Amino acid sequence: MKPVPFDEAETYEPDEGWRRVSMAGSDRFSFEWFEKPPGHTSPMHDHANEQVCLCLAGELTVVTPDDSVTLAPNDSVLLESDEPHRVENTGEELAVGLDVFAPGRSFDFWTDREE
Repeated sequence: MKPVPFDEAETYEPDEGWRRVSMAGSDRFSFEWFEKPPGHTSPMHDHANEQVCLCLAGELTVVTPDDSVTLAPNDSVLLESDEPHRVENTGEELAVGLDVFAPGRSFDFWTDREE
């Protein structure tokens, strides 16, 4: 067993107010808790990992080149491997979500990427 207390987990803030917390996981899957301030949008990006985005609080809109879906609390969406997407907080309050990646990944995706 490998517990990861939330207050001791690795964190990363790609942009001001957009905080990500690395939860328990492995090289086969990983979980990242995140919060986004109102109006924040991640850049359009893709990755080899499949991703499930689960909205825990607030409102998140997931946009792909072909579609978009707005998630309310407890709604989720699957993003296929290499599917371009961005995630926006389109609500008026702080949005909180959980991303699940398979295979697992680290924050290196954000820290090592070229814009």
